[in-house]
Amino acid sequence: MNSNQTNCCGGASRWVTVLAVAACVLGGGYYAWRAVSVANAAPPQAGTSSDSSRVERGKYLVTIVGCNDCHTPFKMTDKGPAPDMDRMLSGHPEQMKLPPVPKPQGPWIWGGAATNTAFYGPWGVSYSANLTPDKNTGLGIWTEEMFVGAIRTGKHWGQPGARPIQPPMPWPFYSKMSDEDLKSIWAYLRTIPPVRNAVPDYVTPE
Repeated sequence: MNSNQTNCCGGASRWVTVLAVAACVLGGGYYAWRAVSVANAAPPQAGTSSDSSRVERGKYLVTIVGCNDCHTPFKMTDKGPAPDMDRMLSGHPEQMKLPPVPKPQGPWIWGGAATNTAFYGPWGVSYSANLTPDKNTGLGIWTEEMFVGAIRTGKHWGQPGARPIQPPMPWPFYSKMSDEDLKSIWAYLRTIPPVRNAVPDYVTPE
């Protein structure tokens, strides 16, 4: 979510539909972690706007819609790959330098890094953004209006003319959330520990 390149993949919504679920699955350990996380997420009441209730509901929504699946780097555990919660929602690790994208062969036309934070396909190479409130590398200088606008429009910074948010980010589905839900997610993201992590820029396809 860092450059001003245009999206060369006209069927972005189609790719989002295919990739939103598939790109998140790396192994059995993930299923176990995901099941426990969702089971432990208690659904707070919607429709309230106090700071504490918004944060509580935002945490619930971030858990059940799977933000950690792609925005928290995976690490290998004794039960398989699972999100590294010490780097929660910090995006693709800046120190992880990736080799050139492999050439697509047959039906295999997209793929992802072992951390589940970098993806390649017909749209180019996209990296999961840093959603922590770090002011230099995360959402620290964003406003609530910018965040809601980005999810509603699929545009970086929520600004007309800015580059599209790339797959596999399922923003077309998240854009259907209510204003209260999006504001609750924003409120929660402001409370998590900031992580200084400069995510690489999106790369257009060759």
